[in-house]
Amino acid sequence: MNKSIKIYTIPTCSDCSYAKRFFKENDIPFKDFNCEEDIKYAEEVWNLTGKQIVPTILIDDKVFIGFAENLGEIRDLLST
Repeated sequence: MNKSIKIYTIPTCSDCSYAKRFFKENDIPFKDFNCEEDIKYAEEVWNLTGKQIVPTILIDDKVFIGFAENLGEIRDLLST
């Protein structure tokens, strides 16, 4: 699988932790962008979604807002 995966998170977000754990446990490489650590990442989330919601997950050019409610679609996308 050669998909580019970016996850915009904050440290206290349980859904963010769940998303990162899912990718790690399934040996799926991703880049984590901490929106509390650097404001430019929060601005990227705003530019992608028009919202300030984490986790925001970018897989190639597909944007997901939230993880748990998008897990089925994310699994399907990663299996292709």
